[in-house]
Amino acid sequence: MNATPTVNGTLDGKVVLITGAARGIGEQVARMVAARGARVAAVGLEPERLAALVAELGDRHAWAECDVTDQAGLDRAVGDVVARLGGIDVVVANAGVAGYGTVAVAPPDVLARTVEVNLIGVMRTVSATLPEVLARRGYLLLVSSVAAFSVLPGLAAYAAAKAGVEQFGNVLRLEVAHRGVAVGTAHPIWIDTDLVRDAREDLGNDRRLPGPLGRTYSVEQCATALVRGIERRQRRVFVPRSMALMQAARILVQSSFGDLLLRGPARTAVPELEQRVQELGRSFGQHSVAQSPRSRP
Repeated sequence: MNATPTVNGTLDGKVVLITGAARGIGEQVARMVAARGARVAAVGLEPERLAALVAELGDRHAWAECDVTDQAGLDRAVGDVVARLGGIDVVVANAGVAGYGTVAVAPPDVLARTVEVNLIGVMRTVSATLPEVLARRGYLLLVSSVAAFSVLPGLAAYAAAKAGVEQFGNVLRLEVAHRGVAVGTAHPIWIDTDLVRDAREDLGNDRRLPGPLGRTYSVEQCATALVRGIERRQRRVFVPRSMALMQAARILVQSSFGDLLLRGPARTAVPELEQRVQELGRSFGQHSVAQSPRSRP
């Protein structure tokens, strides 16, 4: 029997599965939806942190360790969650990484892993959870980024993956709408997560971008926007909301005129970035879980 869709701010009793729930945005979303009565399924690659989070939230919740790029492991984790919590109403596909460096200096495996986690991981998460979400006429929130419709040197693979997430969500929305399922994409800018802090520590805090593009927003601000989006089954969630204007102006941002504005600063910034990455000697932040448990030494 189909459940009633989540609407008008009511999450009481709904099961919310969140990938990348061990820290940052996913961890805070888990706390917020639990406070609204939801039952959390926290999924990720750091079992100690996931266990601590669920212990904090209480015994109505569950966690499972898995790599979102490992379909068999992901399917097992979803099966475990369903067995414990009875189903899935909402999915927040949040797991993500960001590799360092330009295309010229980043190892191909780093570029590929960035796309594999951020885009293919979202696709695999949706495939693993969609039968349950369809059964409950639920909601999927796919975490993309402002990078989906902006351009910044050093983020080629990340931007490509996030743009892919946006389009995947746009098509998926049409495919499942007739079955009562809603799909949203989330587009945060710089959020004060370990990922952003690591990048600033490793590569330097010299980002000079105008207005909201140059600001960093708190994890709480981002999670609040995402939870509001879940409650309202929103089509798009922007963090901050002003990023909707950039999305609307994407044709200009990605035009030859936009290129002209960026080429000057890039002429200096790109060589500096490449030198820093080469000196750093690694391609991901200190807190990044870029490698799966299967591939770690």
